[in-house]
Amino acid sequence: MQTLAIVGASLAGLSAARAARAQGFAGRLVIIGDEQHRPYDRPPLSKDFLLGTITSEDLFLETADDGLQAEWILGVAAVGLDAASRTIKLSDGQSVAADGVVIATGARCRQLPALAGLDNVSNLRTIADAERLAPRLVAGDRMVIIGAGFIGAEVASAAAARGMDVTMINNNPLPFTAQLGPDMGATVARLHTANGVNLVCGTAIESIDTSESSVTGLRLADGRYLPADVMVVGIGAEPNVEWLEGSGVELRDGVLCDSMGRTNIPGIVAVGDCAAWFEVGTGKHRRVEHWTGALERSALAVQALLDDDAPQQPLKPPYFWSDQHGVKIQFAGHSAGYDRLEIEAGNPEEHSFLAVYYLSDTPVAVLGMNQPRLFTKWRRSIGTPVARPAPAPLAVSAAS
Repeated sequence: MQTLAIVGASLAGLSAARAARAQGFAGRLVIIGDEQHRPYDRPPLSKDFLLGTITSEDLFLETADDGLQAEWILGVAAVGLDAASRTIKLSDGQSVAADGVVIATGARCRQLPALAGLDNVSNLRTIADAERLAPRLVAGDRMVIIGAGFIGAEVASAAAARGMDVTMINNNPLPFTAQLGPDMGATVARLHTANGVNLVCGTAIESIDTSESSVTGLRLADGRYLPADVMVVGIGAEPNVEWLEGSGVELRDGVLCDSMGRTNIPGIVAVGDCAAWFEVGTGKHRRVEHWTGALERSALAVQALLDDDAPQQPLKPPYFWSDQHGVKIQFAGHSAGYDRLEIEAGNPEEHSFLAVYYLSDTPVAVLGMNQPRLFTKWRRSIGTPVARPAPAPLAVSAAS
């Protein structure tokens, strides 16, 4: 392989570049990114950055020891891919031909069209988003957050710490149930209400009031009215894969991959938030939108790209962490389908405990709140659900 192109100047893209060099790739390395910035760390954007304890300079991920010797093409988006020649078409008219391609284009925030373009409405995904939002965290002002996922919850925590009047809206009866299940979802919900966040669940938005170029409030389906000085939309993310339509790369809620990141096109792999890898334990393809997934899976995908005979490697259970109201929340594994939950230490009412999710007698997930040492111990014990047959191999195109 003479030229390796990585599309996405993200943690996943940088991790892939580091892995390529570490695994002996000495050829031309091209890294393409649609932001002007080199790779930076996103998790602190909704935590320390909003609180003002770090600056943008603290976020950048490259180190003096990287030695990537890469060509960087920044501020330019990929708009198409000719899979047969592995040629990436860019928004400025350039094209990059490569022997191998790593797709790491990540995801973007889902939008609410009714709120598009309003001055006091924010998403939170990029440095630019965080720089726009941070000055709006003003004590005494009213913030309404649409969506009670972990980004919304972390913003709520930061805003409450700044003295804002915070309301977080969730369509479902309880927040965080998709990740944590109903019992532990309710525990995290209580953490927010104990810290002054008004958590509104099980209702929808009926109408939105605006004045000139700003939103002024929301009316809910249950009749309540929520005035707002600033609004944050945190309703999930969509994979950035439109540029691959018509390329022949198979897409299904992201780039469809096998369990080493290979796509259906030889010489092309995908990593990070845009990649739906097959998980042997669950028997499903799934996008893992977590920091550790972008970090760890990139090395596997690069190995598969550089070595056709690369042995199958087991995937580590998904892991994520979150800091909310001074509590470190850590979770690893798969909670879906668990049939028993045991509190192994501490007390959920005090927001310091360790909970283990079981399927029969196998621990399949673990949740810790302010229990980092015990969590680390239990994380090593997380088992894999009963393996299911792998699906038929991805249909491999004849591109070469």
